[in-house]
Formats: sequence, structure tokens, C-alpha cells
Amino acid sequence: MYDEKTFPKIISVDDHIIEPATVWSDRLPAKYQAIGPRIVREKVADMKFVGGVFSYNAVAPHEEGDWCDWWLVEDLRYPLTRVMAASGYPRDEITIGPITMEDMRPGCWEQSARLEDMDLNHVEASLCFPTFPRFCGQTFKEREDKVLADLCVKAYNDWMFEEWCAGTNGRLIPLPIIQLWDPVLAAAEVRRNAARGGHAVAFSEIPAFLGLPSLHDPSNHWDPFFDACAETDTVVCMHIGSSSKMPSTSLDAPAAVGSTLTYMNAAMSMTDFLMSGLFEKFPRLKIAYSEGQIGWIPYVLERADKVWEDNRGWGGVEDKVLRPPSEYYYEHVYGCFFDDPHGVKNIEAIGIDNVTFETDYPHSDSTWPHSLKIAMDIMKDLDDETIYKIVRGNAIKMLHLPLDR
Repeated sequence: MYDEKTFPKIISVDDHIIEPATVWSDRLPAKYQAIGPRIVREKVADMKFVGGVFSYNAVAPHEEGDWCDWWLVEDLRYPLTRVMAASGYPRDEITIGPITMEDMRPGCWEQSARLEDMDLNHVEASLCFPTFPRFCGQTFKEREDKVLADLCVKAYNDWMFEEWCAGTNGRLIPLPIIQLWDPVLAAAEVRRNAARGGHAVAFSEIPAFLGLPSLHDPSNHWDPFFDACAETDTVVCMHIGSSSKMPSTSLDAPAAVGSTLTYMNAAMSMTDFLMSGLFEKFPRLKIAYSEGQIGWIPYVLERADKVWEDNRGWGGVEDKVLRPPSEYYYEHVYGCFFDDPHGVKNIEAIGIDNVTFETDYPHSDSTWPHSLKIAMDIMKDLDDETIYKIVRGNAIKMLHLPLDR
């Protein structure tokens, strides 16, 4: 039985990076410096986030308010908020309010400080999703100038490999983004990053919500991208909210409603994949869900198998989903959790080879710096082999990490 000294070092498959100010300014051609991504500081008051839109009042430096660092690109203004960089703040002080880079814990954006914070949290390795590009690069998909957008995607990925992850002996794991608007460019970017050791890529959980073709598109729009991922053993990583749409019940529902329902995006996405036929077409394709938790998975699998069995005559999947959907799940899908007692109790149905762990540093619901204690508490009834797989073994396999198993 593991104790605090012998418990396996965590590999977190969902953390986040607050990008340093020079990621793009150091890499874009001079002609794009004035409109490319850059940070400005401004004093604001009464910042709110309602219906997916930030509202605020700009105030003069001598007036009452809070300083905020903003990312600008073309005509977009994107504020940094405390909820994005919450580690080190008391829970009651974590709000949607503005923040500056200096007000953040340095581990949010600086490599050596991040490694120190990982050490404090019993974490050996970490896979980080973007912040300003958003969870799968939607920010650049939305840009009018697609030449600039393409350069921004490549610049981010170069920074990810050459600076953020470089020299860490595999402790920081590269998670590049793609050109969401062009699956051929995306495929080329997957191969470019695989050639330098990458085995993960960020993608949208539900691309149709971004105005892109769905997984069921009759023209097989996404095939070049998925073919590249399968060919290079690149796992498709999808974070909740990577469709730019969080589930809720109404525009006036409090944020707690949407936060409770976040797993629904992952459930819808997984059902999409299971009923798409993509796993028949690309038998080496692997997908992974971040921050979706896992307790919902057994019901979705049970329901999907029942629908497949009873409704094949009219369900539209009879010629492409040739086996019960649950079989594809156990072969192709990884779930992820950080605090899901119900899921842990049902780990056999979910699959002990299909579950990974996360700490969500530095977001508001991160378990940092108590992830070891939480992991030990939540997994106390599991055997050591299962714990090892969840905490690190499955992540090593999923991401082809050069770490001991």
C-alpha cells in the first residue's frame, strides 16, 4: 500500500500556461508586429463576464480601479483574469476580475518557477493547454488575416517546443495547436511537431460549435488531420470549453450551473466520436478528454451500446460503426479527472487503462499544492497497480513519454 513517500509521482495531463508577453513578438515578421499578439496594461473597473462577453469600464490611472494586462491581436482585446491564474490566492479572492503578470504566481508563466511548483505538488510531468490562443487555438481561427493566423499558430508551437518544454528532461510535455480552419495545414503541423518529438495536439471537443464541419461531415473534412494524428501516434487532446461553448441552462444562470455541467461537453464529444466511424477508418487514432471528469462515462457507454443495438435500422451508423461503441471506447479513449469520487468507485466500468489524472494548475479549481493528499484520499480503496496506472502509467503510454513506467 502506497504512503506519502512511495506514492507515484503524478503526471498531470491537464494544466495551463499563461503565455509570456514575448511569445509572438519574438517570432513574427516585422510587418506583423503592430497587429500581432502583444500585451498592453490598462486600468479598469467593474469587470464582468456575462454570456461569454467581458464588460468593463476603462478608468484613468489616478482613478479607482484595478490594473489589467490585455492581449491584443487585430481588433481583439482579451483580458487576463484572476480565475485563470488563481494558484496562491485564497478561494474567496478568486474572481473574474483583472490581473497583471506581476500579480500572478511566477509558475503561471515562467519555466523554472513552474517546475518548482510541480515539485511542491508531487508532480513529475505536466501537459499544458494554452490561455490566450484558448484551449485549441480558436483565437487564431477567428482572425481575418489567415496568413497572420498561420504564423501565430507556428510561433506558439515553436515557443512550446523550443522554450517552454526545452531542457526539462520531459517534465514539461509539448501540446501544440493547429490551424483549425484548414485540415491540410493542420495535418502538416501535426507532422512537423511529431518530427521533433511531439505526441499530443489540442483540438475542439465539438468543432461544429466553432462553425466548422462536424465529425460526421459527408466530405470527410477532418480526414487529413486525423490521418496525420494516427500516423504519428499523436493523441487528440480536448479540453472542456474547447468548443467555445459551455453548457448551461440559460443566459442568466449563475456560473455555478455551467461549472456543474461541464462534463456534458465531453459526453457529447465522446458520443460524436463513437458514432462517427472514425475509429474504424483510423484504427490507431487515440483521443483524450481533459477536465471532463469520468463518473458519467459508464452510463454513456451503456446508452450508446443500447442505441447501436436497437436503432441501427434508422440511426444512421449501421455502415460505419461495425461494433458496439463501448468496444471502440476501451481501445481509443482516455478520460481524465482530479476530484471524482463517484468515478473512482466505478473505475472497473470506466476502464483502469482509460483513466488519467490532472491538477489543473493554475486555474481556480486546481488541487495545487494538495494534489498528493487529494489523490491518496480519493484512491485509498484502489490497489497499487490501478493507482499507478491512473496517476502516471496510462499518461506515459498515451503520450509516449520517455519516463519510467
